[in-house]
Amino acid sequence: MVAAQLEGQGFECFLPKYTTVRRWSDRAKELEQPLFPGYLFCRLDFENRRSLVMSPGVVQILGFGRKPMPLEDSQIEAIQQAVCSGLPRQPWPYLEVGERVRVDQGSLSGLEGILVSLKGHHRVILSITLLQRSIALEIDLSWITPLRQRACLQTQEKVVCSAIDEPAIG
Repeated sequence: MVAAQLEGQGFECFLPKYTTVRRWSDRAKELEQPLFPGYLFCRLDFENRRSLVMSPGVVQILGFGRKPMPLEDSQIEAIQQAVCSGLPRQPWPYLEVGERVRVDQGSLSGLEGILVSLKGHHRVILSITLLQRSIALEIDLSWITPLRQRACLQTQEKVVCSAIDEPAIG
C-alpha cells in the first residue's frame, strides 16, 4: 500500500517480492511477500523528501544519524535482475563470511554473490550491505566461478597485456 501511495505522488518505487506457500490447518495458499520486509526502495531528491516522510506507513529514510545513505545503483540493478530472472528466490539472513562467486552463465550472468548449499541445492546469496539483508537464488554450479580464481586470471592477463603494450626502448 505504501508503494502504491508513493508512486501516486510521483516517486519511483521498487518493491521486490517472492512467492511463498503459507499453510493453515484447513488450506494452503500461495502468497507474494516482500523480499526485504519493512523496506521499500524509492528514488528521490533528498531536498524534496517531505511528502515522502509524511506519507502514512513511512517510518524513516535509511541512513546514518540524520545523513541519508543511498544504495549503490549496482545493488538495486542486481536485485532487479534477480527478480526478473524467474528463478526461485527467498529472503536470506545477511552473511558476512563465505566464498564470493561470479555467475558466468544464464539470466544472472555478471552478478556476484556468496555461494551456499542448502538441502542439496546450491544457491547464490546476493547481499545488500546497507540493509544487512540478503536474498538466495538457486543456481547451477557450472554457471559460477570463484572470484579469487578470476582475480588471478585477470592479474595474469593484465601482466601479459602490459608486457605486450609497452613501447620498445632503444
